[in-house]
Amino acid sequence: MDNVLSARALMGISLGFHIIYATIGIGLPLMLMIAEWLSLSTGDDLYHKLARRWIRPAGVLFAIGAVSGTILSFELGLLWPRFMAFGGPLIGLPFSMEGFAFFTEAIFLALYIYGEQRLSRRMLFFCTIPITVAAAASAVFVISANAWMNTPAGFRLVNGALSDVHPFQALANPAWAHEAVHGTLAAYVATGFAMAGVYAATLLRGQSSDYNKRALTMALAVASVSLPLMLATGDWAAMILADQQKPKMAAMEALFTTTRGAPLFIGGWPDPASGKVLYGLRIPKLLSILAHRDSDALVEGLDAFPPGTIPDPRLVHPFFDLMVASFFIMLAAAVWFWWLRWRRREVPLDKWPLRALLFASPFGMIALESGWLVTEFGRQPWIARDHMRVAEGVTPQTGISLVLITFLVVYLALTAGLLKLLMRPASAGEGTETTQEERHVDP
Repeated sequence: MDNVLSARALMGISLGFHIIYATIGIGLPLMLMIAEWLSLSTGDDLYHKLARRWIRPAGVLFAIGAVSGTILSFELGLLWPRFMAFGGPLIGLPFSMEGFAFFTEAIFLALYIYGEQRLSRRMLFFCTIPITVAAAASAVFVISANAWMNTPAGFRLVNGALSDVHPFQALANPAWAHEAVHGTLAAYVATGFAMAGVYAATLLRGQSSDYNKRALTMALAVASVSLPLMLATGDWAAMILADQQKPKMAAMEALFTTTRGAPLFIGGWPDPASGKVLYGLRIPKLLSILAHRDSDALVEGLDAFPPGTIPDPRLVHPFFDLMVASFFIMLAAAVWFWWLRWRRREVPLDKWPLRALLFASPFGMIALESGWLVTEFGRQPWIARDHMRVAEGVTPQTGISLVLITFLVVYLALTAGLLKLLMRPASAGEGTETTQEERHVDP
């Protein structure tokens, strides 16, 4: 592989794995907070036991996320020195603020883990609040840096050099708000469905304790509340993309030609040679309605932009469709479960609804990773849109391929160990009584 492709592959693999760790690291603290609140408000100690089971993987995820995030910070400097020389003064602020959020989370996570025998239940609950807020804030600040790459702001270029730098304007760039809200909600959906899948598998094995039923219900409730909010923020993001990142929008929807009353294509394969979408379902005027709330609105296609400055729709459109399809798969499984839950006034233990949840459980992560790929591929060939191309920001050093292979092996091993750990809380939670060994481990 050439230098640019090797650097992109290494950064992409590192980020792809880090997103998994960070996503669960954002979602699990919310689960802890809700479980502790339910324990306080209902007086039911089982919710507290749920939280104490979940704190173990939460702590491990925090550590793994910190390590993989540190690796990414080094990769930014080593692989993209020219980009960091250009954008560092502007995206340094959100990374610094993320550091404050990280240490806040670390402090209260330690208090929560080791304070079981020293703090009251109320104080333990209060510890989960800054953990949850700090975890979400970390995501918001890091997303700001990515959003700046999509919509650079807070500076002027004078003779090719940065001038009139405003870091706070860079942080609050035009793409930040919708990306941050949508991304954080996606983390809650992905975590909720992943946890629901673990407990659905446990129930399918016949381990139908109250512990597993409540854990499944709570995890799926968080995901189900976040799902419609994620849909709303996705629509908000699409409207802003149609105004601020038109080439990306055209690639997402595989719109080759500028069209008034533009159709929406579901599925299909974009063919640049013919300028058509092959085998796709065409819905007339729907893209204009979604993008501009006007069935006759003009939507700019890829032909409206200079050659060599547009993303490849063959990469962007399929991942966008996969993200949207993942949403509806999760929605269908959740609606089926809640409908049965409402009718029977108890957790349904039928095989097919539980199998549907198990099938849907990875699609939160699939949707999140697909959305990230849409964002990154949709910005190509720019590393900072309209200011610096990817090839201009990469390191001139060679030998990246060997590092890529090494890191891939390490990340695969980390992920395998993490999955094994995350599967333990459900099977370990069959009993409602805490053993002496668990009392010793939990603090």
